[in-house]
Amino acid sequence: MNRLLSKPLKAFAIYSLVILLVSIPAYFWVVDTIWISELDEHNQIIKNRILHRFEQQQLDATQLANVLDAWNTLQPGTALEPLPLPNSQKDSIYEIYKIADYADEQEEDRFRVLQAYIDIHGQPYRLTIETNVEEADETLLAIALVTFFFFILLMLGFILLNRQIALKSWKPFYATLESLKAFDLSLAQEIRLEKSDIYEFQELNDSLAKLVGSNISTYQQQKAFTENASHELQTPIALLKSRLDLLLQEQEVTPRISEMLHSMEAQLARLSRINKNLLLLARVENHQFEAWEMLDTKSALKNAMGLFEDYASDKKLSISSSLEGAPAVRANPFLLETLFNNLLSNAIRYTPDGGQIFIHAQPHAWVFKNSGSKALDANKLFKRFSTASREVVGTGLGLAIVKEITHRYGWDVQYTFQDEMHVFSVIC
Repeated sequence: MNRLLSKPLKAFAIYSLVILLVSIPAYFWVVDTIWISELDEHNQIIKNRILHRFEQQQLDATQLANVLDAWNTLQPGTALEPLPLPNSQKDSIYEIYKIADYADEQEEDRFRVLQAYIDIHGQPYRLTIETNVEEADETLLAIALVTFFFFILLMLGFILLNRQIALKSWKPFYATLESLKAFDLSLAQEIRLEKSDIYEFQELNDSLAKLVGSNISTYQQQKAFTENASHELQTPIALLKSRLDLLLQEQEVTPRISEMLHSMEAQLARLSRINKNLLLLARVENHQFEAWEMLDTKSALKNAMGLFEDYASDKKLSISSSLEGAPAVRANPFLLETLFNNLLSNAIRYTPDGGQIFIHAQPHAWVFKNSGSKALDANKLFKRFSTASREVVGTGLGLAIVKEITHRYGWDVQYTFQDEMHVFSVIC
């Protein structure tokens, strides 16, 4: 995963490299143009100097012929050739490639040539001046090396500047990030964000402060509503149960009315369990169980088995266990107890009379197996108020609580049906 600051740095680096690569031929063209222009000016100066020197000398035809012969022999790069009268040709400038005289390496070089037509004592001459041009490949290589050298310097500067800017400009952002990481909604404390002189970060802090404040208010209202609703519901439920108990003790109650009262009592008991489970779910979701400690899951599993021993005996179930590999985990004691109780209660509920239940602890998992005739509906298994099987009636919240607890601790709960056995695995 890339950091945010690395993205513009990469873009700047690529853009700079492209511009510098494009600049190499541009630099070469500029340098070559200037060099050619200077050579043309140099050749023109040589032409004017030669013409001026000959005009100052009073030479007869024989002397002039001797001078020109010596000139063409001893003066490399220039040549004077007499022309017949009349002469109407114009000066020209061009380039040629040839092997330079007296060069160390026998390879073609580029020459800038000025071919001019001058008059010496009334006689037309053709003056040819050749000047060696700097090697193009050497010039191009030098420009490329210099360009890449400055590109490296540019990148080093970008990296250093980017780091300095990040340390200074992004300091408020990282401070805000640390505040968000340390914030705990269950503590109902206002989040403290540092003031920033950067407009965007200050806008972010203001928006976060408003958002967190709104969430704290909503959390407090939801928490109060959940607790009040549970309390208000539990009171009339308890009152109705006590009144039903009194009615059942009346001597004049007919068998039919007694049956109806027992049915009502069972539904009230179910309603009471639903109310308690909903309250537990809300408290887990609202992170109200923040007391964590290292727990021995082997002891917790044994306590759950002892708690449901009578319930299992009523259905004549055989419960066996292998708990030697039970891991120690850091969790809330009440939530861990609730997790095991719900899994074992679910196993007992869905095991037919005379069936078997097996609990196996592994270094990173707990496995609950119970005998069954067919697989449960896995799509509805962990949803609230959903029944995975029509044969057994429950509140529809037990496995939903298991799912929420495992999610709270980053664990995973899985269900499979193998060899006529329901298998619930909690991987920690």
